[in-house]
Amino acid sequence: MPGAKEKPGTLEGEIPEGEEPVHLVERIEEELNLLARNVDILEKLGNSPPIGIIRLSEALRLPIHKTRYSLHLLEREGVIQPSADGAVITDKSKEFWGNLNESLARMTAVIEHLKQRAVEYENRPPSSRKGY
Repeated sequence: MPGAKEKPGTLEGEIPEGEEPVHLVERIEEELNLLARNVDILEKLGNSPPIGIIRLSEALRLPIHKTRYSLHLLEREGVIQPSADGAVITDKSKEFWGNLNESLARMTAVIEHLKQRAVEYENRPPSSRKGY
């Protein structure tokens, strides 16, 4: 990262000693969980009058900081807007739901393909090759 200080003896992208790597699959899972939370919030806002952050976090049993972050993301996408009484959905939310459905269909196809490849790889006989 530009401006990031590296410890002597580490290469860019190398994980410093004592720090755990964030695995690619875990990051993708975290992003999917964030998407699910955003969808839960958008759905709640669509089924209720304007609702404030505290009541929304209580209703969905989410920490306030996570609710605030999701509201920020949804507002940035233009699917909600703040009001004096709390967040409300916008007309753009219909477009969001349509795009979400299409995106999930594409992701499902990719996931099914990856699952098939993983099963095929697991069923391969062990390789006799060592190293690179």
